[in-house]
Amino acid sequence: MKPIWIVDDDQSIRFVLEKALLREQLPTRSFTNPKDVLVALETVGEDDSPQVLVSDIRMPGGSGLDLLEKVKARFPGLPVIIMTAFSDLDSAVSAFQGGAFEYLPKPFDLPKALELIRRAVQESLRESVAEEGASDTPEMLGQAPAMQDVFRAIGRLSQSNVTVLITGESGSGKELVARALHKHSPRANGPFVAINTAAIPKDLLESELFGHERGAFTGAQTMRRGRFEQADGGTLFLDEIGDMPYDLQTRLLRVLSDGHFYRVGGHSAVKSNVRVIAATHQDLEQRVKDGGFREDLFHRLNVIRLRLPALRERPEDVPMLTRHFLQQSANQLGVDSKRISDSALESLGRFNYPGNVRQLENICHWLTVMAPSQVIESKDLPPEVRVHRDTAEPEHPGTEPSAAGVMAAPVQATAAVPTPPASPVQSAPEATALTTSAPVPSAVLGGWEEGLEAQARELLASGRTDVWDALSRLFESRLILAALASTKGRRIEAAVKLGIGRNTITRKIQELGLE
Repeated sequence: MKPIWIVDDDQSIRFVLEKALLREQLPTRSFTNPKDVLVALETVGEDDSPQVLVSDIRMPGGSGLDLLEKVKARFPGLPVIIMTAFSDLDSAVSAFQGGAFEYLPKPFDLPKALELIRRAVQESLRESVAEEGASDTPEMLGQAPAMQDVFRAIGRLSQSNVTVLITGESGSGKELVARALHKHSPRANGPFVAINTAAIPKDLLESELFGHERGAFTGAQTMRRGRFEQADGGTLFLDEIGDMPYDLQTRLLRVLSDGHFYRVGGHSAVKSNVRVIAATHQDLEQRVKDGGFREDLFHRLNVIRLRLPALRERPEDVPMLTRHFLQQSANQLGVDSKRISDSALESLGRFNYPGNVRQLENICHWLTVMAPSQVIESKDLPPEVRVHRDTAEPEHPGTEPSAAGVMAAPVQATAAVPTPPASPVQSAPEATALTTSAPVPSAVLGGWEEGLEAQARELLASGRTDVWDALSRLFESRLILAALASTKGRRIEAAVKLGIGRNTITRKIQELGLE
C-alpha cells in the first residue's frame, strides 16, 4: 500500500493523523513544508509515491494551494485533501478550482477525517485502474456483448471494400463506426468524406454530392468538385441515407453501379473510385414499402448491415463512457477532470438515454461545467436524469400508475424512434391521448400535473434558479418524442399532430438534443 503524505507545519496535527492512520493500517509520510514535498516527488520511487496527499494551506515557506497546483500538474489523478481553518473558506473555493479532492476544516473531527481519507484512497485506486485502461484510448468504447459483435464485424471487414449499411438510433455512434471501417480498410490512406443527406436542402444536395460546372446555375461562378470526387480513393459516408430525395436516389444508384456520374451542368462523365458506407436511423424496408426509398438502391446498399445498439441496451458501458467523456470535456475546457461517485454512476446507468451516446456525452459536458465540486454526486446530475431516477421504478411492475402519479412502463416507440424515459410529465396513457384527437381524460391530467408540481417543488426547494427552463425542456422533449413515436419518426406529420410548424419541430429537436 502506498503511503498517505501529510504536509503541515503543526507537529500536533501530523502526530494525530499519523497515529490514527497507522491504526487503520495505512502507512504515512510527513512533511513540514511544501518545498520538501516537491523535492521528495522528484526522487520518490513508484512504490513510495503518495496514494493521497493531505496538506495545510498556510505554512512557512510555501502555500498549500501552490503545492496543489504543482502536484496536480505532475500527478493529475492524485487525490489532494486541503486542510483549512474556518477563516480560510475562500481558500477552500480556490482549492476546488485547483482540483482538490475535498477540503478538511480545522479543527476537524478525527473519525470524519479518517472517513474522508479512506474515500480519497478508494478514489486513488479507481483512478489508477482508469489510467491503465485509458493509456491507449481506442476510437470506440464498449464492453457489452452487442458492441463486441460490432467490433468483430469491423475486424472481419478490415480488408474489404464492400458497401456497408449501418443502422441504429440517432446519437448511437454510427459515424464512429464508419470512421473505424475506413481506418482499418485498405483505403485508410485515402480521404474520409462525410455528408449528412438530411441536413442539406434538396436543391443543394445534388451539387454537394456530384459537384457542378461553372454557370450550371445562378451563383455557380467556378467549377466545384462534389463529395464523390473529394473522396476518390477513400471512403464516402452518407449519413441519414433514408432522407435522401427520391430523384437523387436514382443518380446514386448509377454511381454505385459503375462508378460514373455527371456534375450538375456537365456533359462529360466523371469516374470516381469510392467505397460507400451509408447509415440511417430509419427502417428502410418500411420506407421501401411506403414508396419513399428505391428498392434497388436498398439492395445495393444492404450488402453488409451492421446494427449499432442503443445505449440503453448496453448499460454496462455507461461507467466507462462517462469517465471517458468527463476526461474529454475537461481536456476541451482546459480544466481538471472531475470524478464521479458510485451512486451517481448508478443513477446514470438506470437512465434510458433517448439521445443515446451523444446524450451521455452532453450530460458529461454539462457536469464538467455545472457540478459544484470535483466529485460528482447524485444530487449534481441534471434534472432529466434525477427525475427518471425518482420515477422510473413503478410500485408494482406492469401495473397502472398510482394515485400519486407514479409512472407505469414507458411508451414503447418504433425502431426508428428512441424510447422516451418515464417522467412525471408524461404517463403511458397520456402519450396515447396526446397523439390522437380524443379528449384527454381528467384523471390522466391530474396524474401528470401532480407529478409535475411535485418535481417543481423539489427543484425549487433545492435552491435551483433554472427550474422553468429545466422542466420546460423536459415537457417539450416528452411531447415531441411521443409524437414522433406515433408517426414512426415522420417529423412533418408529428408537427401537424402537435399543432406546431415544421421549422419549429426541427428547431426544437436540435435545441433539446433529440437528433
